[in-house]
Amino acid sequence: MLTEVFSELFPLMSTANPQTLEWLLNVAIEHEYPSGRAVVMEDAWGNAVYFVVSGWVKVRRTVGEDSVALAIFGRGDFFGEMAILDESPRSTDVIALSSVKLLSISRERFIQILFKDPQLHHRMLQLMVRRLRQINLRLQMRSSPPAVKLAHTLVSLGESYGQESDLGREIFNIPFKDLAEVTEIGVEETTKIMEKLHEKGWIKIDSANNIIYLVNFKQLMNLAGKI
Repeated sequence: MLTEVFSELFPLMSTANPQTLEWLLNVAIEHEYPSGRAVVMEDAWGNAVYFVVSGWVKVRRTVGEDSVALAIFGRGDFFGEMAILDESPRSTDVIALSSVKLLSISRERFIQILFKDPQLHHRMLQLMVRRLRQINLRLQMRSSPPAVKLAHTLVSLGESYGQESDLGREIFNIPFKDLAEVTEIGVEETTKIMEKLHEKGWIKIDSANNIIYLVNFKQLMNLAGKI
């Protein structure tokens, strides 16, 4: 991967200097996983930072035989940064929702480069603060109607990872169970709301190609309270 492509694909790298980008690419390890495969196991947190080159993954918490999706990441995002900084154990793992390509950079190498490139260090702090704000917003929305919360999840995924197409922004056809858990509503509620959004023509679900088209993004944003 060229340094220019790396910088454009990952917002975290937008302010890094060319030497930093070249060094990171030289030490990065490429990974490919099929849908359903564990990408990071519970005991592997803190070993590396991972960058999503393509595909979709979910972070889930597992207690016994039960698991709950906590977050969904797509192309251009990264995860694992907090674990390498606080070095605390994690009770979560990461599962590939689709075929996925990742780059990983070891904890030692990544911390080393943070000290060398203050712009990258500052940019990572900005993005971590942004994630905390998103978590706070989710907490504030817990009392909102389910349809509002689900629209907010869809809009957030569309804004962060959506690809423009003739039918609107397209995102991965995330299983309703995972959508429900991330949104903190029931699976039955999620199914009914998605069916209604489909009937209204605000979304289009292409099961054959595993795509959800956010056809009327403006209406979804309005429902989510973002405009």
